[in-house]
Amino acid sequence: MPEHLLLDSLNQQQRVALENIDAPVLVLAGAGSGKTQLVTYKYAYLYSSDKKKYGTIMAVTFNNKAAIEMKERITYLLSEDLNNTWIGTFYTLCNRILRQENNLIGLKGDYVIYDVDDQCRLIRHILNDMKIYEALYRGIASKINCFKSTLLSPDDLISSSNNFDFDEKLLKVYVRYQDEMKRSNALDFDDLIIYTINLFLQHPQVLQRYQEQLSYILVDEFQDTSFAQYHFLKLLGCAKRTILVAGDDDQSIYKMRGAENENVLNRFETDFPSTKIINLKQNYRSTENILRVSHSVISQNKCRTPKELWTNRGIGEKVCHYWFMTEEEEAKYVAKNIKDLYLKGSYSYDDIAILYRVNLQSRVIEEALKNERIPFKIIGSACFYQKKEIKDLVAYLKLIVNKDDNVSLRRIINQPPRGIGINTLIKVENEAKREGISLYKTIQQMTQSKGLTGAVKEKLNGLIISLEEISSHEINTLTDAIKLIGSYIGYIETLDECSLNNISELMYSHGKTPLDVFLDTVSLTTLNDDLVTRGYVSLTNLHNVKGLEFAVVFITGLEDGLLPYFKAIDTSEDLNEERRLFYMGMTRAKDILFMTGAKKRRLYAKFQDQEPSRFLKDIPKDCCFWVEKKAVPPSPTSKLQIDKTIPMELPYNTGCRVKHPKWGIGVIRDCYGEENDIKVTVNFPNVGIKRLALKYANLERI
Repeated sequence: MPEHLLLDSLNQQQRVALENIDAPVLVLAGAGSGKTQLVTYKYAYLYSSDKKKYGTIMAVTFNNKAAIEMKERITYLLSEDLNNTWIGTFYTLCNRILRQENNLIGLKGDYVIYDVDDQCRLIRHILNDMKIYEALYRGIASKINCFKSTLLSPDDLISSSNNFDFDEKLLKVYVRYQDEMKRSNALDFDDLIIYTINLFLQHPQVLQRYQEQLSYILVDEFQDTSFAQYHFLKLLGCAKRTILVAGDDDQSIYKMRGAENENVLNRFETDFPSTKIINLKQNYRSTENILRVSHSVISQNKCRTPKELWTNRGIGEKVCHYWFMTEEEEAKYVAKNIKDLYLKGSYSYDDIAILYRVNLQSRVIEEALKNERIPFKIIGSACFYQKKEIKDLVAYLKLIVNKDDNVSLRRIINQPPRGIGINTLIKVENEAKREGISLYKTIQQMTQSKGLTGAVKEKLNGLIISLEEISSHEINTLTDAIKLIGSYIGYIETLDECSLNNISELMYSHGKTPLDVFLDTVSLTTLNDDLVTRGYVSLTNLHNVKGLEFAVVFITGLEDGLLPYFKAIDTSEDLNEERRLFYMGMTRAKDILFMTGAKKRRLYAKFQDQEPSRFLKDIPKDCCFWVEKKAVPPSPTSKLQIDKTIPMELPYNTGCRVKHPKWGIGVIRDCYGEENDIKVTVNFPNVGIKRLALKYANLERI
C-alpha cells in the first residue's frame, strides 16, 4: 500500500506517531483506539519507504496468535511475502537469538523448552521429593516466575534476604528447580529472556551485531512488560533509539506475572531521553454509554495517566446491570438473552462473550447454555498441544533431541506400561541425584552394573535401546520422527480412535516441519493462542481477553470477593489492578454490555452470601439500566409438584441446512416445542428469518 494511503487511513495523532522516526515514541493508547493498527502500519510505512534501511524490523506482540495476525496484515499492506521476519513474542524472539548463538550461552545446542505444564510437573516432583505439600505447586511456580521476571536468581535472593520473613523453603525449591533445569538442559519461558540478556552483557559484540541488524523496534501492549523484558528492549534499542512502544496503563493486568506498570511512563521516558509522547483518545470500538461506564470505574484509580476516550459511534444502548438471588438465575438469564439475540437475527453466537473473574464460575453458566442448546467454547481452558497423547508424543520427540530431559523421561517411562515399578524409579532418582547426572544417563549406567534384577534391567534397557535406535536414524521432519516412534515404541498402538485422529491432525498440520522447529513451536504455544470461536459463544476469564472484542459482552459475578477478588483487596495497588481488570472486560464490548451478579453463589465447596461489587458504586445511574430480582416465596403446593417429563429428542439441530419449496435453502437457528407442536426458526438468505410450524412447513433436510 502506498505511503499516502497508509496515512489517509489514520487519524491525526496516529499519523504523527507513524511519521516520527528519528526519536523514541511512546504511544499512550486508550482501549479500542487502534494501537495495534498503528504498530502494524508503522512497520509497513518504514519498510515501504526504505527497504534497504528498514529491511529488518522487530515487532513484539503479546501472544503467538497476535504475531501471526500482525504478519498477515503487514503482508497484505505491502502486497509481498515477508520471509524470516522478526515478528513474535518476547519468548519466540529470544529463543531465535539463543538458537543462533547457542555456542556462546553455556548450553548444548539441543536444549529443550519447558512450557507451563512441564514447569509445574517439575515443581511438583521437587515438592514431593522435599516432603512439601504438593498442592502448592502453582503458587510456587508463580513466585519463581516473578523472581525471574525481575532478574532475581537464587544467589541474589540469598544475598539480599536479611529479614526473617523470607520463605526459606521457597528459596530451597527455587535452588533445586534451577539445578534440575540445568541438569535437564532445559529452559523455561523466563529463562529465554534471562539467557539472552546475559548473552548480550557477556558478549558486547553480539549485542552490537543485533543492534545494527534490527533497524527499528515496535512493541505492542507495552504496559504488561516485565522488568526482564524491558531490560532486553533497552539493550537492543538504546544505541539507535529507533523504537516505538504502545500501551495503556489502564489495561495493565499482569502484575502477578511480573509486569511493571511504571514502565509505560517513567522508566521509558528516563532511559530514552527526548521521547515523543502521543496520546490516542478516539475509541473505534465501543458506544458512548459503554465508554462512560468504563471511564467512571477506571477514573477512580489515582496513579494513572488521565485520559477520557471519545467515540463517534453514537450513544448506543444503556449498560444493563442485573442482580439475582442465585447464580442459577444469573446463568439462566444470560443464556436466555443470548438465545433471544440470536433468534432475532441481531447477532451470531461468535459475536457474544461471557466473562468471569475465576474459572469455577463457568460451571453453572455451561449448564445453562447446554439447556438452551447454545454452542460455546471456553477460551484458555485447554489447548490441542496439551492433550495427553500429544504431550506424550512430544515428550518422546524431546528425548530424541535431548536425552537429558528429565521431565519428558518421567512422563513416558511407563507410557506405554512397561512394568517399571515405583521402587525402581526411586532408585534411579536417588542415583541420578547422587551422581548429579540426568535420569537417562543414570539408567544407562545402572543397566550395566549390579544392583538391579535381570527383569528390571531388561525393561529399562528396552527403553534405552529403542530411543537410541530412533536417534540413529536421519530425522528431517516431524513425520519422520513419528514414524520411527511408531516402529520402535509401542505407544501409538495403545491409543483409541479419538487419540489417533489427534495424532493424524498433528501430522497433517506440521508433518513437513523440521523436528527442532516443531518442538520450539509447540513448547512456546500458550493456551491463549487458540482463540478462534466461529459459531460459538466465547467463555473466558477476564485475564484472557486482551486483544479481543465482541459485539455483546456479559460480565458475570460482579460481587465483592469475586470482582474485586478477595485476595486482592488488602492493598490499594492490588485493588487498582482489579479495577483495571474490570475496565478491560467492559471495553471489550462494542454494542451491548451486560453486568450481572448473584446474592448466593457456590464458591470453594460451600454456598456464600455475596454483596454487590464495590466498583458498581462508581457507575453513574443515568447511563445504566439497573434491575434487582427479589426472592419469590414458594407456594404451598410447590413441594408436591415433581416434573417427571423426559426431554424429547427434536428433529433438527441448530445449524442444520433445510430446503423450503418456496424460499429455498435455509439454516436452522432453533427447534423447539413438544410432540405435534414443534416449531423451527429458519434463516433464509433471500427472505430473512422465518418461524414455522414443522407439521405445515414441508421442509426437506439437506
